[in-house]
Amino acid sequence: MSMTRWGILGAAKFAREHMAPAIALAENAQLAAIATRSAQKAEDFRAFNADLRVHGDYDALLDDPQIDAVYIPLPNDMHTPWAIKALEAGKAVLVEKPASLSTAELDCLIAARDASGRFAAEAYMIVHHPQWRKMREIFQSGVLGDMRRVDGVFTYDNSGDPENIRHHAARGGGSVPDIGVYPYGAVRYVTGQEPVEFLSKHIERQGGVDLSARICAAFDGFTFTASTSMRMMRWQGMEFHGSRALARLSAPFNPGVFGEARLELHHADGRFECFRWPQDNQYVLQIEAFQRAMQGESYACPLEFSRGTQVMIDAVLGQRKGAGPRERACPEIIL
Repeated sequence: MSMTRWGILGAAKFAREHMAPAIALAENAQLAAIATRSAQKAEDFRAFNADLRVHGDYDALLDDPQIDAVYIPLPNDMHTPWAIKALEAGKAVLVEKPASLSTAELDCLIAARDASGRFAAEAYMIVHHPQWRKMREIFQSGVLGDMRRVDGVFTYDNSGDPENIRHHAARGGGSVPDIGVYPYGAVRYVTGQEPVEFLSKHIERQGGVDLSARICAAFDGFTFTASTSMRMMRWQGMEFHGSRALARLSAPFNPGVFGEARLELHHADGRFECFRWPQDNQYVLQIEAFQRAMQGESYACPLEFSRGTQVMIDAVLGQRKGAGPRERACPEIIL
């Protein structure tokens, strides 16, 4: 496989701390350029390539003929517009979660991907981690018996940072767009199912964004509950509870940051198994999987998979009138 030359739109902290190092560590990958007006921020990325090219605006990076793929960690409302622009420029696109602010907007991105002939995907990294492949394998094996309950939680407290972009409705803020994608996508990935109906929703809103959301949905044969919050102690976990066994992931979404990736399997007869992955880096695995997909290999979460999660997000939050970016029309696709 030839070297994939990556460019990053913006010098986001997350890109600096996780994705730039992942590109540097991934096989056949090179961080070749970044687009930022901040010379200081650009210098922080030179640790991953001393010859890094710095572009003063996003369009200049997209016009760079030496870039094969673009990673987009911009604010949520900028994800789809810039992903479409990157596709129009002939680049493959890995765009941060949520890829879009509505199902309709994501359909625009899918159409742009198809028209361009380039690969594009949402950066839903957890499905590339072996703990989730193992969890799906356990589910499909039938060892859990009849599934009865799936529960997910992902919380943190950013009340001390009122200017955080996650508090801005017009920028696509809120706990569900930010972290709801994790438990919502996880239950769909493992079971291969979509929700039949939503049984209850409790959403605490402030300033047009959801600070916390507790939902319960019916799937085929089991109920799914999920709690997300920007006002609770940092915590995460997922449980899959069947008639014969229970599987629990203790650091399902940020292994290595929140804690060690560990999957516990509790059997009804008292047996206990524990699977551990202390070293795997899901961001590196994501980059490598994405590059293989650029060459035609199958991908664990194509945009069609991301669309199913966005349908759930839309159902939870609703298409509120006057919601701004959630009602944006498709940008014109020019190729």
